[in-house]
Amino acid sequence: MEKLIKIQNELKAPKNQYNSFGKYKYRSCEDILEALKPLLLIHGCTVVIQDEVKSVGEMVFVEAKATITDGETIMHATAQAGINPNKKGMDISQSFGSSSSYARKYALNGLFLIDDTTELDSKDNTQEPSKPNIQTIPNEELKEITDNLAGIEDMESLNNYFKTIPNPNRPQIKSLFTGKKIQLQKAS
Repeated sequence: MEKLIKIQNELKAPKNQYNSFGKYKYRSCEDILEALKPLLLIHGCTVVIQDEVKSVGEMVFVEAKATITDGETIMHATAQAGINPNKKGMDISQSFGSSSSYARKYALNGLFLIDDTTELDSKDNTQEPSKPNIQTIPNEELKEITDNLAGIEDMESLNNYFKTIPNPNRPQIKSLFTGKKIQLQKAS
C-alpha cells in the first residue's frame, strides 16, 4: 500500500512525555495518534484499533490490532501485553487499561515502523535480584541454609525460617529467600 509507505516516512512522533521516577522520555499511544491524524486526513486513510483479551495457560494478556485502510487495501499489525491484576497501586480496570495502552502503542509502532529500540519501556526494567555475598558466610553455613530452603513448602515456614538467620547475615542471603519466595508464589 503506497499510502502506508508515505505515512510511515512522514510520521514524526517524538517522545514528549517524561517519567520522573525512571528519568526517561517516552511517547504514549495518544502521542502517536495525535501525530498520525493529520497524515491520515492528507492521505485519505483510516486507522482502527481493537483489543481482545486472551489467555494462554494462566497468562492473561491483551492483544491489540491496529488496522489501516484507504478503502481499498487493508493492512494491520498486532501486539500483546500481559495483564497483572495484582499490580501494586492499580485496581483491576486500571491494570487492564494499562496493558491495553501498551499493546496498542506497540501495534501502532509495528504498523508505522516507529523505532523504540532506545526507549526504556521497550527494555526489561526489572531489577536483577542481588546476589548474596557468600564470601563472608562460611560454606558449611551457606550449604545448610540452602538445604533447609529446599525443604520449605509454604510462605509461613519461609518467613519463620528467615527470622532464625542471624541479623548480620540476612542482607547477604536475602536473594536466596527472594528466589524461594518467587518459587512458592508461582506454585500457588
